[in-house]
Formats: sequence, structure tokens, C-alpha cells
Amino acid sequence: MFLTKEEEKLLERGDGVSKCMEILVALGEIFGAERLIPIKHAHISGVSYQNIGDEGLEWLKNLNVNFAVKTTINPAGMDLERWSEMGIDESFAKKQIELLNVFKEMGAELTLTCTPYYIQKPSIGEHLAWAESSAVIYANSVLGARTNRESGISALASAVIGKTPYYGLHIKENRAPNILVKVECDCDPAILGYKMGSEIEGIPIFKFNRMLSDDELKALGASLASTGNIAMFHVVEQTPEWNHFDIPREKVSVDKADLKFECNPDLIALGCPHMSKSEILDVYRIVEKMGGKVKTEFWVFTSRYVYDSMKDVVNRLEKRGIKVFKDTCMVVSPATERFECVMTNSGKALTYLPKLRGVTVMYGSLEECVKKAFE
Repeated sequence: MFLTKEEEKLLERGDGVSKCMEILVALGEIFGAERLIPIKHAHISGVSYQNIGDEGLEWLKNLNVNFAVKTTINPAGMDLERWSEMGIDESFAKKQIELLNVFKEMGAELTLTCTPYYIQKPSIGEHLAWAESSAVIYANSVLGARTNRESGISALASAVIGKTPYYGLHIKENRAPNILVKVECDCDPAILGYKMGSEIEGIPIFKFNRMLSDDELKALGASLASTGNIAMFHVVEQTPEWNHFDIPREKVSVDKADLKFECNPDLIALGCPHMSKSEILDVYRIVEKMGGKVKTEFWVFTSRYVYDSMKDVVNRLEKRGIKVFKDTCMVVSPATERFECVMTNSGKALTYLPKLRGVTVMYGSLEECVKKAFE
């Protein structure tokens, strides 16, 4: 891989910056990148203390680096203000806060969300280094930005250097679809993505019989990315690059997409990825129709940005017994482990809750989840 003289000097410094350059060079050589390219925004995943642990925390401390570009970070393992209410113990909370302070000292914005595009939306063609799978697929597919599916470490390295290896989805021709998915039913996009992610490879282009909302595109992508190694999709007549390429000859038709999970939920959790303003308003409208307070523990997760912009609605939901948390989610927080069965509308949570939190899962649409809480 070609390096400029300036980049070669960064390799020779013998400090944390050199370590980050080494990571990017190794990654570039593995994937055959010809050079490094500048990025405008890095997003780092895996910032829960439970993921990083003491060894990872010490490694970050010893790097002694500063971020060169706008850098945001994923949800932590707890709500920074309501961690005790979530059932998080004090020792975990102290370590989590210490970890976040390290990121802050490096220059990260403590966004603590998997939906950084709600805070600042990347433009079409903008190069990024994002590590959150649901954000990666949303940025590539819905926004037309360009990022590979980075690891937390490679995204951090790119944040320090301000560059990323030029390969994969940064290159236009690599963004072409290889399979057409004709959706002949009015399927729940989250369930469709959950099923198709494990059945197809590459970059699908979907043909629906209706237009999907922005929230549905988010749900489709998050599910695809969780069950498959998929970092981009197209939707005919909807996503920004759908007509930049030929429609592939290989195709598959879907006339049904449903899932059966049977359990008695002791927690209903929404917000994986973090809920948008419109999704929270949808919850509020249904709650208002139901009347009274919820009878099952009900958690909603969103970003601090959305939370702060909707305080009146949040307060009304809280009065109905729904807890609206920020900074974290049901997948990355150990708080979920004390429940036996979690009902959710997230295909991503269906994938990761059993693996990471060891709980049984049950699926329902947003409306079904809300109504279940009142039974």
C-alpha cells in the first residue's frame, strides 16, 4: 500500500499514533487497499465497560492520542444518570465513567448512540470510518455515504489518523447489488431483514410494493447487518444509489416473512437501534389510546440528543410507567440479564440478546409491544 512521506513519518514516531497507523496499514494490506483516504467522521463501537474490561481500559489510557476528526461513540453499558435505577452496581458505573472520560480526553463527543446520523447526517459520497453495524448499513444504504464495517479498534485508529484504507465500499463499483429481492408481501421490514440476512450474501436490492418509511429502512438494515455480514442494500426507487447500477439477474422472491417466539415477557424493550423522534411519538400515541399505566416493565432507549428534544413527551411516557433511558440499550447493558424473557420489535435485538445477555426473546411490532405492556 502506498504511503505518503507524512504517513511514513507517523509510522516511525514510536508512540500511540504509530500504533494506530500500524493498524490501518495492516488492514489496508489485508484487503488490498492502494492507499489511505481522508475521512470526515469516525464512529467507535464497543464502548461498554463490559466489552472493553480493565485490559482494554489500560490499553486506551496508554495510547495517549488525540482524535484528528469528528468522533462519536456508541452506547455505553448504562444510562449515565439513571444507572442505579437500571440495576447497575456502583463498581461497574465507576469503571464505565472512567472509560468514557478517556474517550472524552481523546476528543470524542460523548454521543453514546448507535444513531449518530440523527445528530449530524453525512452527505452522499462522504467517506466515514464507522464501526456500529446498524449505523454502517444505514449510512451506506439510506444516506449514500461510504464506510466499511469497521471494528471498534480500526475506527479508533482512523479517528486518530483522520484516514482509512481505500477499499471495499469506499469504491463506487464495489457498491453494486448482486441479488434482487422481490418482496411480494407486506412484510415487517425488521423480520424480513432478520430472515434474509442469513440467507443471502453481498449487496441486495429490494423491490417492495410500497414505499418504506425512514424508520422501516433503519429496521431493515439493522436486522440485515445483525444476521448477516451485510453492510449495504438498495431499494428500488427509494435509496440514493439504486439506479446507479444494473439490476442483477440473480433474484429471489419473498411472499412471507414471520417469526414465532413464545414466552411470557417480563421486560418489553424498544430502541435497538435507538428510537427516532417519530418512533417515540408512535409509542406515545398508542399509550394515550390505551390509558392507564403499563403492567409489564417497559424500557425505551434513545439518544441523549432525541431525549433532550422531546422532554415533554418523555415525561408523559414516564408517568405511564415507561422508563425512557438514554446513553445505552438493552443489548450492550448488563442490566438486561436479570430478566428471563424480553419482548422487542428489533431484529438486531433478537440476534444479540440471547448471545450477549443470555435471555429468551419474543418479537412483536412496535404496536404489539406497547399493547402487550398493558395486558
